Amino acid sequence: MLMHILLLLIVPKLWAQELDIGIMRDYQLGTIEISYHTGNYEIYGDTTLVTNLWQGQSILFKRVGTQIKVVKLDKTIGSYDSVTVKEMSENSCLKIQCLAPTSKKTRRYRNDFILTPENDTEIKVINRVEMSNYLGGVIESEGGGGKHLEYYKVQAILSRTYVLGHLGKHKKEGFQLCDQVHCQAYHNMLIYTPTIAEAVDATRGIVMLKQDLNLAEGFFFANCGGQTSEADFVWNEIVPHCKRVLDTFCTRSSQATWTKEIDAVEWRDYLFKEFGYPINDSILGPLIYNFSQPTREAFYKYPQLGIPLRDIRTHFRLKSTWFSCKKVGDVVILSGKGFGHGVGVCQEGAMGMAIHGFTADQILNFYFTNIRLMDYYSWSFYQQREFIKEELERASL
Repeated sequence: MLMHILLLLIVPKLWAQELDIGIMRDYQLGTIEISYHTGNYEIYGDTTLVTNLWQGQSILFKRVGTQIKVVKLDKTIGSYDSVTVKEMSENSCLKIQCLAPTSKKTRRYRNDFILTPENDTEIKVINRVEMSNYLGGVIESEGGGGKHLEYYKVQAILSRTYVLGHLGKHKKEGFQLCDQVHCQAYHNMLIYTPTIAEAVDATRGIVMLKQDLNLAEGFFFANCGGQTSEADFVWNEIVPHCKRVLDTFCTRSSQATWTKEIDAVEWRDYLFKEFGYPINDSILGPLIYNFSQPTREAFYKYPQLGIPLRDIRTHFRLKSTWFSCKKVGDVVILSGKGFGHGVGVCQEGAMGMAIHGFTADQILNFYFTNIRLMDYYSWSFYQQREFIKEELERASL
């Protein structure tokens, strides 16, 4: 038992700083080219050093049969069950491009890479990346450049909390997280915005906790239009630390309002066929096209009708669930507010708060309820202390 406890104390320091991220998951990778960008690399076929990658060089990796063929300067180095591309100096980075089945845009990533066969014809690429480098790439991919330092601190804390709470999400595929938006967008290393690196470093190790001191879900989206949403309006599940708040910091953005026209027959047919809207009712029937939503709600018109606004948003590809509508001629005109699901941090609102002098912790406490910010290792120690206490209590029984 003592050894188990010691491992609990040691392991977080080992795995929290290095991550395995499945990258380029939106591509079918049959042949990829890895090219020099900065720093030098060693290439291992299975466990044997087979070549190097120096300045001005590139290497092709092709899926052939059940293995990966390595080609350099038009010469085949060999075919292997797995290939490791390992940096020889800290924070090196490479350029990666998918060449087959079709050519794709070049991306750049830091640290190490593992290539293995996937499916019948593809290559799986895992970026073994340091936490700080990963967070920098995520924040630039998710939030873009040119923003205030305090906003980037908010994103750094949210992204780090997400990572540490979802490390087993893609365990079956052989990596911890992927580069798609259902994990976190990670489409390049940090390239253009040094302020992001400053924010990651300034918040090093800080995570967001719920009232029960478990890791909190740090939801965010583009623009709330003036009010965030209750979580159960969107996901049918109450999230106690995500309560709707009034937010005036995003309302002057171009994404704060939107309009859309939908054919009236299409609108009527959808509501009738999907939800049984009472189109023949003398009172409700004529009102099918008219809806006013001064504050965010969960259902179209009346909850008793059972028409979730989230379903309408999905079906008609609306920017948000916060809209009012009326019929004009043969179309239904929707006047909406906000962009995104509406739960948690409004990114453009947070940007506005940062510009007005609010700090990252003030911004997070504005959008979330009863949260606490804590260093991850302090939190891990607390969790382990509770675990040890429980183990000792069991042992004494």
